[in-house]
Order: sequence, then C-alpha cells, then structure tokens
Amino acid sequence: MTAASDIALPRGYALQEYRIESTLGIGGFGLTYLATDSNLNLKVAIKEYLPAELALRCEDQSVKSKSDNALETFNWGRARFLEESRTLASFRHPNIVRVMRFFEANRTAYMVMEFVAGKPLTDWVAPQRPLSEQLLKALALPLLDGLEVIHAAGYLHRDIKPGNVFVRFDGSPVLLDFGSARTARQDTELTAIVSPGYAPLEQYHTTGHQGPWSDLYAFGAVLYWLVTGTKPVEATARARNDPLVPASKAGDARRYSAALLAAIDWALAPAEEARPQSVAQFKAALQGASTSVASQATILVTPAPVPAAPATASAASASIPTFDAETLRRLTTALAAHVGPIAATVVKSSARKTATLIELVEKLAKE
Repeated sequence: MTAASDIALPRGYALQEYRIESTLGIGGFGLTYLATDSNLNLKVAIKEYLPAELALRCEDQSVKSKSDNALETFNWGRARFLEESRTLASFRHPNIVRVMRFFEANRTAYMVMEFVAGKPLTDWVAPQRPLSEQLLKALALPLLDGLEVIHAAGYLHRDIKPGNVFVRFDGSPVLLDFGSARTARQDTELTAIVSPGYAPLEQYHTTGHQGPWSDLYAFGAVLYWLVTGTKPVEATARARNDPLVPASKAGDARRYSAALLAAIDWALAPAEEARPQSVAQFKAALQGASTSVASQATILVTPAPVPAAPATASAASASIPTFDAETLRRLTTALAAHVGPIAATVVKSSARKTATLIELVEKLAKE
C-alpha cells in the first residue's frame, strides 16, 4: 500500500478555512485528516476522495486520474462521493458521526465531519473485558438505532468493524467512517468492500445481493469479537464446511444469555436470506423479544380466506389448507425475530397442519 506521506496533504496545508494537522487514516477510496477550522477554532475530520487505483497526487496538491481510461470512473466516483455526502449531512443522530459540510477543491471532493474525542473500540474494550451483557447492550443498541436511521434513508454503511466504532469520553458509542457508504437501490452496482472477518460473502463481489442484512452480518461479527475475543472466520472460508465456532458455544453461557448468543449467530448466518432482514428484527432478538409472536402476527398479517375446495375434490384434499405466499412471508418475518433462521421451516410445517389462519397464528405463537 502507498505510504500516507507520499500522497497525503502536508501538515499546515490550508484547505479553504481548514488547516491540516495530521493524517488519521488511508483507505482504498481516500484519506482522512485531522484538521482545525480556523474560523471556529474547532477540530474536525476531513475525508478526501482519492481512490488509489484511479488517481494520484500532483505537485500542486491537486488530484488527477492516472490515465484517460480512468478519468470517467474517477469523475463518476467523485460525483457519487458528493451526492452521498449530501445525504449523510442530513442525518442527525447522536450515535452517527455528523457530516458538517462538503465541497470541491484540488479537482477532487472533501467531506467535513465532527471530530470524535474518545477511544476506538479496540482500545476502549481492552480494560473492560470481559464485558457484562448489560454493557454489551449499552454499546450495541444505540449503534443499532443509528444504523436504522442510515437504512431508513436507503443507505448501507458497508464497513462496520471495531476500528469504525468510537467510544466518546462520556461512554456513548458512535459509528464512524462513511467513506464506503452507498445507496442500497437494487439497480446500483456496489463496489466490493472487504474487511476480513467482518464483511459478508456478498460484499466480495460487485454484484452481490447487498442490503441491511449485510451491515447486520458485520455488526454481528463485531459482537462476536466482543463476546469471544476473536473475530469470526473470513466469510469466504465459511461457504463450505463452515469452521466458525458459533457464539452459542464460544461465548460464556454464565455471562451471556442464550437469546443474545443466538442473535449473534443469526446475524452471522453465511446466507443473506437466513439473517435478520432489518435492524428492528435484530434489536428484538438481542433484547429477548418480550412481545408475543401472536400479537405481532395479528398486526403483520391481513387474513386471507381459505379457497373453497372444488366440488369434485375429496374430503381429504379439501381439508388441506392453502395460504397465500405473502401471508406466509409476513408470518415468517414476525417469527424470525424470535427463533431466527429456522422460522421459514417452522411456518411451512405448521401451515400444512392447520385449517385456518387463526389456528396457524396460535400454533406459531407457541414457538
């Protein structure tokens, strides 16, 4: 990897009203600086769009594409960077780093964010181990609330890992580094983003089916690391003969509830359809989901009449119920918040043995 000193803006460089103090980090899409707002005398973090594969730093500190072939892709990426900065600047949540402004300069683009004073999760957690379940939830639930705001806006973070979580000096957690964030629209090809151990399999290629479940895999991986002290096996190694010891076995059952460990395992399911599909589902699982499935299902499901059996049908075949696919899907979603990936199997099995929707809901409630 190129050394930061080779491509970073130098200390003291004036970038509009900001003075560069140091380089905080370098990644595939650019660099992050610590800077001072000279008008407000305020520390900020500035993200610079400089994709290493496409662009380079010139002697006058401007940025240009490495070749004519790369120019179109570089310009497209810069436009997306600004578009996404605009969206992220609209977020207001105490557990998401705040984007304060964005602008173009040096033929590239910049995103100005609040500078979070505290410690990275990797440093903060060391003297806290082993974490109690109460402390673990005190970290996880506020971060999930913030992640839910991101998903509601149609975006994915795509790089959740311990290094991108900070704990402020007041103990509150904050999710950082939205340089990899992208819209979750189905017609969007998403760049491959990989943090080994935390990235799900679908992020290893540009056409992977990425969605909220992808961020939840990474979030589950962070919780696995907090509970066990080791990060999960890389997703590519789990495709066949999965060697990962589940949290339900690797975690300390005397310290962590079965519901919490099962929720972590659910989020880490290798197949995206087997994971929680929304933050709300995952939060319910982490909290032990005190609400009954029956009450959830009553709200989620619009009863559909069972079609009458044809006149020629036998009594045996007439007794076999038929439920429409949407009803079964919504029931599966409600049940999955409580029992995890086996929900689909339970719903299908129960549906074959009941005659009415009310009976089906009551049977699932027992699960």
